[in-house]
Amino acid sequence: MTLEELNQMAAQGAINELELCSLEGGFYVLLARTEEGTKPLLDASGDTVQVRSITHLRELLHFTPPVPCVMVQQVVHDEMCGMRDGPVEPLRVPVGLSEPW
Repeated sequence: MTLEELNQMAAQGAINELELCSLEGGFYVLLARTEEGTKPLLDASGDTVQVRSITHLRELLHFTPPVPCVMVQQVVHDEMCGMRDGPVEPLRVPVGLSEPW
């Protein structure tokens, strides 16, 4: 999904949530949750957009209609130590897209 498609779908109310997924290496990828599933944000050449920070995300989505957004980060410590029984859920932190800080 390109940024233009994301903006169009957000304007139509077809985006349920945006997930900013934290990955190893200090960057993020943006996923859009829709009724059809989860789709990554792609650039013009079809490559996944790497988001550098929340500030970069806000700049990218400056013209996007308001959509709920969360940062998703796996709880690596729990995975490494193996302290919990059952599946380990990722940390999900709400992100305000309109706030400057």
